[in-house]
Amino acid sequence: MTDADVDGSHIATLILTFFFRYMIDLIKNGYVYLATPPLYLVKKGKEEIYCWTEQQRKEATLQLGKGSEKGVFVQRYKGLGEMSAEQLQSTTMDPEKRLLRQITIENAAEAERTFSMLMGDDVPPRRDFIEQNAHYANIDA
Repeated sequence: MTDADVDGSHIATLILTFFFRYMIDLIKNGYVYLATPPLYLVKKGKEEIYCWTEQQRKEATLQLGKGSEKGVFVQRYKGLGEMSAEQLQSTTMDPEKRLLRQITIENAAEAERTFSMLMGDDVPPRRDFIEQNAHYANIDA
């Protein structure tokens, strides 16, 4: 489990690379999962909706605000430490509600390739990757 933001994604890539390089049998045998905490809490009155994506946040805001964002509270979680123990339990640990992604050799191998390319000495592939993927960036500033 890592933070739901971009930094958490980077940390998850590092962890998956470690498992891929040094404990690949755990992945091959289906024992590695990534727990996914929500990125947002959207709330109005006593109604609460947890959201994992920006699109879900927009939809929840309009749903609770009945077509408007007025009066709707949105909390963005930058890290797991911003969630209470009860929130973390109910959204990310509870087997009935949590969102787990099983790690496979294919996605672990892709994480390893991406990490090696981004952190390696060969600059042109890294520059190409950044130029091709920069429009996907959602900068936390």
